[in-house]
Amino acid sequence: MQNPLIKKASASFVVLTWNSLKYIETCLTSILQLPFKKIRIFVVDNGSVDGSQNLVKDIAASNSEIKLISLDRNIGTTRSRNLALRMVSADTDYVCIIDSDTQVGAEAFSSMVEQLNRDTGHAIGLVGPRMHNQRGEYQLSGRNLPTLGIKLRKVFPAKSIKRQGAFMEIPQTSVNNGLQDVPYLLSACWLMPYSTLKTVGLLDENIFYAPEDVDYCVRVHRAGLRVVFCPEADIMHDYQRISQHRFFSRMNLRHISGLSYYFRKYHYLFNARKALL
Repeated sequence: MQNPLIKKASASFVVLTWNSLKYIETCLTSILQLPFKKIRIFVVDNGSVDGSQNLVKDIAASNSEIKLISLDRNIGTTRSRNLALRMVSADTDYVCIIDSDTQVGAEAFSSMVEQLNRDTGHAIGLVGPRMHNQRGEYQLSGRNLPTLGIKLRKVFPAKSIKRQGAFMEIPQTSVNNGLQDVPYLLSACWLMPYSTLKTVGLLDENIFYAPEDVDYCVRVHRAGLRVVFCPEADIMHDYQRISQHRFFSRMNLRHISGLSYYFRKYHYLFNARKALL
């Protein structure tokens, strides 16, 4: 059942595209169908060469809610999203960072809006939904903070060691009142009150591609706010693991660089608790 509170609220969506022709129309259509009182959609295209920009232009021509920010090259996930986040106006109730390969629905966003409105103490800084792909396989949306031990296990050739690393990522916190407090949420779909953006600020542009989501969630925690997973909210995320095609791919090297920066920033390798102090 849709929460009537969603119909009284405004929301700004930040959608990053990079050769997303296969997904972007479905994503934008699903956002436009959400029952918010007012919707703004900022699409930042990171230099696509597959026709994504032209398709978004065509869709925006008949939907004034959409603004396209076209870039001539891929400048990463943080700088590009920040271009849009700077354009979010103060009359916005909620800000949503969302991937182009998602498909959302009113029920999921109603659940997340309801949880944020229940939070009379304004302690929730960030909420995210459960996510599944087209095959019905669920993604681990909320995770423990990365450690060197987890990362090394996940790339180890032996499947048993890989499984151990994957298990170590699973938060052991329980679900209370429809929410699970987690160390961080994947940024495929984040919903936050506008106040979180004002308090925590923009994404860290020292990170090109990953783990910008980990870093931002750590900063939300350090601001005294909660990061929560809402299992009652469920969306489609046909996720592309672009950093896992080849170990020495450019994206993987960017990820390793970002992870190295993150560990230096928070002064730990194995004890993730240090990041939250």
